[in-house]
Order: sequence, then structure tokens, then C-alpha cells
Amino acid sequence: MRPMSMPALALFLTMILLTFVRCDKQSSIEPKSANAATAVPAVVALPNFTALVKKEGPAVINISTTQKTRFRGAPFHDFPGLSPDDPFYEFFRRFAPGGQLPREFRSQSLGSGFIISRDGYILTNAHLVEDADEVTVRLTDKREFKAKVVGADKRSDVAVLKISATDLPIVSIGDSSKLEVGEWVVAIGSPFGFTNSVSQGIVSAKGRSLPGEKIVPFIQTDVPINPGNSGGPLFNMNGEVVGVNSQIYSRSGGYMGLSFAIPIDLAMKVKDELLKHGAVRRGRLGVSIQDVTQEHAKSFDLAKASGALITWVEKEGPADRAGLEIGDIILKFDGKDLASADDLVRAVAEAAPGSSVKLQIWRNGTAREVTVKLGEAEIDRAAQAERPQAKAVEAGHLGLALRELSRDERQELHTDGFLEVEAVEGVAAESGIRPGDIIIAVNSQRVSSIEQFRAARAKAGKNVSLLVERDGGRIFIPLKSKDG
Repeated sequence: MRPMSMPALALFLTMILLTFVRCDKQSSIEPKSANAATAVPAVVALPNFTALVKKEGPAVINISTTQKTRFRGAPFHDFPGLSPDDPFYEFFRRFAPGGQLPREFRSQSLGSGFIISRDGYILTNAHLVEDADEVTVRLTDKREFKAKVVGADKRSDVAVLKISATDLPIVSIGDSSKLEVGEWVVAIGSPFGFTNSVSQGIVSAKGRSLPGEKIVPFIQTDVPINPGNSGGPLFNMNGEVVGVNSQIYSRSGGYMGLSFAIPIDLAMKVKDELLKHGAVRRGRLGVSIQDVTQEHAKSFDLAKASGALITWVEKEGPADRAGLEIGDIILKFDGKDLASADDLVRAVAEAAPGSSVKLQIWRNGTAREVTVKLGEAEIDRAAQAERPQAKAVEAGHLGLALRELSRDERQELHTDGFLEVEAVEGVAAESGIRPGDIIIAVNSQRVSSIEQFRAARAKAGKNVSLLVERDGGRIFIPLKSKDG
């Protein structure tokens, strides 16, 4: 074997040294990784709601209502809301004389509410008690009282009840404007009749608008809310009511993680109006508006997409008299910035009729101020207003769900029709009827209510053509019922 030269020997020794250094570094790192992997994470305590529930729970009540509906011997298959799958369907079909409906039908519903005064005033949802013939309130101590509907405002879905009692437990009222997204909240109510059930979650968003509910800036939460929770309180962690649970968004009819509550600040204002006037008086501007998009902002040389773009002005209305025009963008209402069209709707609704307000508008690339004297919106009389027709499934299984439009809605839509299609399926969907269509007539007979629609539908027989209004035009769409 040839002896190793000096340069080769030096290189060999250097490689050995580097190998030992590298192994030493690896051995010093590995124990750290092992220690990090076995480290115990810090335990985070979840909030405890027991004290809140013990203190505030006794003021949460259960509400049951009874409504009597009279019929004039309508054929059984015309009975609204009963499908062949309903357990009462076969009973009425077999035992109703001559296939006729009973002349009186009693329906019941359940909900929640909460006591706001020791002498028996209660806050709840309007949709629970409107049209009710009898309202019964049950306390946590099992006492029951017949309640009087003092007032009900369907636009905000707030109602005030009164029971004859004294020294009652009451809730603490909070400030919903201070509520923060991500904050813990608690609901107490009677889901499916299970009284004083408690559920919890967080605030998911604030100021939510829902279809047809533009004047209420809903609090969105992920609190589990189910039928029977409506009208119950939403508490913050201080045990203060910050909202009135009102509705959920669901495709199945059950809880899907989207619950909505009316801010208590708004609910208390409505309560004051109902107690003082028996109705809620709201301002009216007399315009139709839409949101400002980025494309609109560019077209109108506006720095950012905000405000309310006017698309229609009522002739001789408050806005018209103040000089507002189609194409104006309302940026501020009484000094408050408007982020969207819904902000303007709420601001006008909260303003007093007859009051003068300053608007900042954007016209022809410049901002200017306009003073408007507000009119008065159509008054919703307490406990007398007609309840909105919610998805009334039509006879003959056409697959139509209709809703009657209010006067304000008809003005906003610029239509002389009265019935809007809420949802379609089956024959109606296959024939081309769409949600949002306005039904003007059945064959040649004009209709202005769901009752008239049913009568005209029955008169038409098997073959029906609906005159619908869509996108400013009208067209007859022929239908044929499956049962004919």
C-alpha cells in the first residue's frame, strides 16, 4: 500500500472532524424537538353561564297562542297548508261531511318572551301573536295568565303583551350597540315547548339585512335556535338582554348555524311607540334606491362604493319636493355616513314623520346638501294589521307559494299587481314561473288577494294561464294542474 501524501492526509482528517461536528449538532437539536412535541398546551377556560341563567331565567316565559280559522264549506283539497303527508289529511278526507272542511279550525303555536316590568309587560315577536284569538303566558313557577296584546309591529317583528300580575321577575336590558362580533351570547327560550332551555354561541355579524326585512339590522349568531325560541331573549355575558331572537336561516326547517335577533335598542324603541301611540310612526322619503357598486362609483366619479343610488322618485313626494332626482347618490343622512341602501332605509324609518333632515348627495361629480321634510309611512296599527301571507301553498298542487304585497312594496316595484311569487316547484316551475314574478290575473280575471286567486283558479278548471309581470313586461304563461 502506497503511503498517503501530506495533502491527502490533511483532507482526510478535516472530513472526519466535520462529520463529528455535524453529528454533535444533530444530537443537540433532536432532544429539543422531542421536548417541544411533548409540551402540554395551556388550558383555556370556557365561560360559565350558570349565574346568568339562575338570575335571568325566571323572567323568561313561554307563550302559547290559539287561532280560530273559519271556512265556508271549501272543498277539502283547497285547504291551505295541508299536504297528503299531513296526519290530518286522511282524517278530514274521510270524515268531513261531503268532502267539506269543518267550518272552524283551531291552530296553536308556541313561542317565548321575557318580562320587562314588574307589573306584567312582556316583549316578544309580533309574528307569534298577530291574529291570535287567545294568548297564554306560562311562567317558570308554572303560573299561567291570559295575556293582552298591547301592540304588535309586523315590520320590526316586535310585540308587547300585558298580564295582570305584580312583583314579577324582570330581565336586565343592555345596549346592543356595544355588542362586538365574536362576543359570547346566550339564548333562553322554549324550543319545541321545552321551557327555559339554554343555548350559547357567539355573535357572527352585526347589521345583517334579510329579504323583506330591511328596517331591522339583525344580530347574526351561531346560537342554536329552534321553533319555540322565537321571541325569547339573547343575553350578553353581563346578563343583559341585547336582542330578541326572531328567526333562523334554514333549508331544512331546523337549525343550521344561522340565527338572527332583533337588536334590543330597536325593540325598546318600538315598545315605547306601541305604548304611546298604539302603532309605530315612521318617516318616508318617497324614493326607490339600490346599493352603489364599484362600477356605479366609477361611472359617477365617486371615490368609493357607498351610499344609496336613487332609481325612482315619487311624484310630489318628500324627495321630489326637495329636488332629489333619479341618479342622485345619497351619501349622508343627518350627518351620518350611509354604507349601503339599507342604511338609508333604516335611517328614514327611525326618523320622525314631519321632521326635516339634511342629506348629502352626489350629483354630476360634486357633493351638495339638500334638506328634506319627511312624510309618514303607512301606519301599521297594533294587533289590527293583516299578517303577511307566508308561503301559502295553492290548491291543486300547482307548486306556487304566494305573498300579498303591501302598498309600499307595490310603489317600490312600480306595479299594480298584488301577488308576488315566493317560491315555485312542480308544474309552476316546469312551466316557467319564477320567484319574484307578480301575478296579475288568472286567465282573464284579475286577482288582488290570495283568496281571489284560489277562487279564480277553481273557476278556471284544469287549464290555467297566469298573466305575470316580470322585468317590466307582462306575459301569459299556461299551466296544467297534475290533478286535472
